[in-house]
Amino acid sequence: MKQRTVSDLLKAAITFCVVFVLYPTVSKASYAIYVGKNLTNNGHVLIGGSGDEVSSHWLEIVNRKKYPPGTIMQVGVDETAYMPGEFIDIPQVQETFRYLTMNYSDYEGFPAPLTNGGLNEFNVAARDVWADSRPELISMTPKPQKGPNYSDLSRIVMERAKSAREAVEIVGRLIDQYGYSSYGGNSHMFADENEGWVLLNFAGGKGLWIAERLGPDDIRVSYPGDIGDIPINFKDNSDYMGSDNFIDFAVEQGWYDPDSGEPFNVTKIYGTPEVRYPRDELEDELRQAAPISLKKMMATVRDTRLSKDATGYGQVAEIRPGIRPENRTLWVAATGSVTTPFVPYRIGVQNIPPEFGKHRYLTKGEASRYVTRDWQIQEATEFAGRTFKRLMYYTCDHPDKFLPEVTEALTAFESQLIDEQQAVDKTSDILFDKGETKLALNYITNYSNNAAHSALELGKALLSSIEARTRILFGIRKPETEEISRLDYQMVKCQ
Repeated sequence: MKQRTVSDLLKAAITFCVVFVLYPTVSKASYAIYVGKNLTNNGHVLIGGSGDEVSSHWLEIVNRKKYPPGTIMQVGVDETAYMPGEFIDIPQVQETFRYLTMNYSDYEGFPAPLTNGGLNEFNVAARDVWADSRPELISMTPKPQKGPNYSDLSRIVMERAKSAREAVEIVGRLIDQYGYSSYGGNSHMFADENEGWVLLNFAGGKGLWIAERLGPDDIRVSYPGDIGDIPINFKDNSDYMGSDNFIDFAVEQGWYDPDSGEPFNVTKIYGTPEVRYPRDELEDELRQAAPISLKKMMATVRDTRLSKDATGYGQVAEIRPGIRPENRTLWVAATGSVTTPFVPYRIGVQNIPPEFGKHRYLTKGEASRYVTRDWQIQEATEFAGRTFKRLMYYTCDHPDKFLPEVTEALTAFESQLIDEQQAVDKTSDILFDKGETKLALNYITNYSNNAAHSALELGKALLSSIEARTRILFGIRKPETEEISRLDYQMVKCQ
């Protein structure tokens, strides 16, 4: 291994300073939670979490689509991104899969709409979580950089993957062939009925990526995404995948000595090992609480240590085997689940209630434009994301007083929905089996829409009650400054 001289250390320090002058600190957030099927109460893999982004979020159904040969898609980032780049075109497959996702309108200058994943018709779930790269990799990143960004990769996985392993293979091939447009490093968590995978991709323009399998006895909280020690010969181990240069590049840079006898720790060598509270604590708590139920998973995603104003939404997928594709279900909270109930949406739902679709609130660029006649009726509807944000702000202003009752109401509401799911599956199966496909799809659509409207009515009732009592008990306090918002983590939280 190369010896680090004083000159080397000075150069590294200068590089570190230059990197942070050129690239101000990027928002570091989002989380994902995986629980293997041997540690759940019914043998079903659980995966949940959220993306932390300031902008507007809305639920979308993306239908199967067919494309003529030669169709291309644009991926990457442009010159306005946090780390500037150029768009490139890559081939689109001839048929893409149906999936459910939460889209959002802005993150670090990346082109909208953006996504962190979701659930597709083949029971593949995806989450997307930040992960750092060491300063030297940041400084190596080409200007402009090229290749798919994190959202491109998440969306492509939803469109093409039939298993979690295949999701990793798809992402790996894309990075190997086209590169990767980074905001400083990233990670993905994928899961199917049997296993999960964590994949890390690094800045630097060197195509560095690594993935680790999560088995039936594993619990993993990505906060940030992390992979620890890996075998040097990981290519010969079915529990790992990665770029061909993953070990050699670290050796070439003097970051790892294969003769040292020390393990190759991915995060220590290629990242900036930051463990954000409560990642390790949550993993320990979940293992001690096993077997984990769907209700417990929702409670973990809702934990006030994680869910706050930065949390754009909440998602939980209980990946049930033996369920027809139309009934595969993603539970979604319209904004931070600390004060928002989870609602079940099946892959077969035909539409989303307009209140849970796209609106102007916090959508990038909308402050300087007028509503079109085409969108006026959509914009006339109440936006669930805004309603539940208001509930969060009132609740979190006096959390000791109001949070317990909000949590009690939300969990009771979700418990009723959970108890109904077996009957919903059975009813829809009867209709499908009798060839009444249209009736079956209408049934599951109406069920989810009714559940969503009931969730919104619950939110409005809680909001009305807590607003009235806040005025009487505490008054509406006047802000002490003119500063409405800040791009840091001194944000609203119920702690």
